[in-house]
Amino acid sequence: MVIPHEWVRAHRDELLADVAAYVGIETPSDDKECLARGLSWVDGWLRDRLGPPASVRDVDGGVHGDVKVYDYPGAGQPVLVLAHYDTVWPLGTLADWPFTVDGDRATGPGIFDMKSGLVHAVWALRALDAAELPRPAVRLVLNGDEEIGSPVSRPVIEAAAAGTRATLVFEASADGAVKTARKGVGLFRVRVTGVESHAGLDPAKGASAIDELARAVLALHALADPAAGTTVNVGVIAGGTRQNVIAGAASGQVDVRVSSAAEASRIDAGLAALTAHDPRARVTVEGGWNRPVMERSPATAELYHLARATAAELGVTLEECSVGGASDGNFVAALGHPVLDGFGAVGDGAHARHEHISVEGMLERTALAAAVLHRLGAKPEAPGGPAH
Repeated sequence: MVIPHEWVRAHRDELLADVAAYVGIETPSDDKECLARGLSWVDGWLRDRLGPPASVRDVDGGVHGDVKVYDYPGAGQPVLVLAHYDTVWPLGTLADWPFTVDGDRATGPGIFDMKSGLVHAVWALRALDAAELPRPAVRLVLNGDEEIGSPVSRPVIEAAAAGTRATLVFEASADGAVKTARKGVGLFRVRVTGVESHAGLDPAKGASAIDELARAVLALHALADPAAGTTVNVGVIAGGTRQNVIAGAASGQVDVRVSSAAEASRIDAGLAALTAHDPRARVTVEGGWNRPVMERSPATAELYHLARATAAELGVTLEECSVGGASDGNFVAALGHPVLDGFGAVGDGAHARHEHISVEGMLERTALAAAVLHRLGAKPEAPGGPAH
């Protein structure tokens, strides 16, 4: 297989210029106007770099970022490519943190998570076209609500997965490794209603919501099982009104991570079992599973082995890993499709001020993406068997 490494390297400055332009457009998840401007830029850039798609589907995001689904022609069943365009960085961040290149290090808000990943994917397709190498049909989903849990885009992503042979998620890598498993994420709120009374004059007439919440926090943390990959964290608590008032209300926000569906069921049972110690108080649980578990299925393992063998031909060692964070890849994997996540940037600092990518890594990942897409375009069916 001949992959145009030198072509990618010869276009280094153009790739970097595209990353710079994309990073230079602020797209915070909570700013609809910024997201609209960002998506408009990406749409024009895609058409300039790849030509007009065979079809485009637009989904209104309401108060969140809109979603676009692009279908590009190619051989056989499409490969699904996932890339979100929203970032955690608020409007104005660029003013004191502009895109900067210093040697092999390029930095700027959102560059690692995950703007450079989309640039890799697009230039990988350009590389295949320039070399006149076959490529698969590609279905690209761009969403602007990933950083807040993909409330609008989840059903769009799940629908887009139908009939695809494999999914590549161009989220940032983990020190260069792709992610073949991710934990499921549960976001819950425990609310306690008590009975207010004067803490000095009538303490027995009260039922402390704070006392009940404290008991619930201990019960929740006891559900954690690090050996099974399960973490439970009550990260925010609130309650009461004054020191001298028995608290009538309290609440806690809970983050849960699990590595298997069985553990998710166990956590559900533990949440359902939360009850008030004082019969006059009441405990309720709100929220749910934000993202299902992405387990390393046989089909995902086969897709990884294909990518690893392809990387080896390029002189690259491609490792795999499991991580505690979740992505849109979780949704697709839960449907039974093979998914390779973390196919994007090599670097560090997601959601942090030291966020950066390796420029050399950008070139390597672009060439690797081209090689893997070429391989998938030559395969008659999805890894692990026909697409679901």
